[in-house]
Amino acid sequence: MFAAFLILFLVLAKFGWPVIMKNIEKRADTIDKGVEYAHQAKEQLDNARAEAAKYMEEAQAKQAEMLRDAAKMKSQIIEEAKQQAGVEAQKVMDAAKVSIEQSRKEAELQFRNEVSKFSIEIAEKMVRHQLQDDKSQQVLVDKLLNEIEKN
Repeated sequence: MFAAFLILFLVLAKFGWPVIMKNIEKRADTIDKGVEYAHQAKEQLDNARAEAAKYMEEAQAKQAEMLRDAAKMKSQIIEEAKQQAGVEAQKVMDAAKVSIEQSRKEAELQFRNEVSKFSIEIAEKMVRHQLQDDKSQQVLVDKLLNEIEKN
């Protein structure tokens, strides 16, 4: 029995043991490669997550910047509209002032013309009344001539 065990042990040691060890080493290599691939995949996933987070932060920063720019543009447009409205209102007010001044001058001129017309009519009536006789006319002519000689 010992001889059979020894022969079986030697045959297995010569032929079986190297095959078993070879298969165990292949299996260990396959497991090591699988673990290595898993680590690589995990690293790639971590890198992808970090990159995605970075892109999200950049996108949020750009979004915030765009919102700030939009708010600035809104404020600027409103300010420009206010300024333009103020300019237009000033133009309308200036035009109204010019129109009012022109109307006032026209009314004043018309008033002066009417007052002058009435004054001339009154003076004419007074002179006619005072110069009804020849003596009054002679006194007036002498007085006017004296005034002209003095000047």
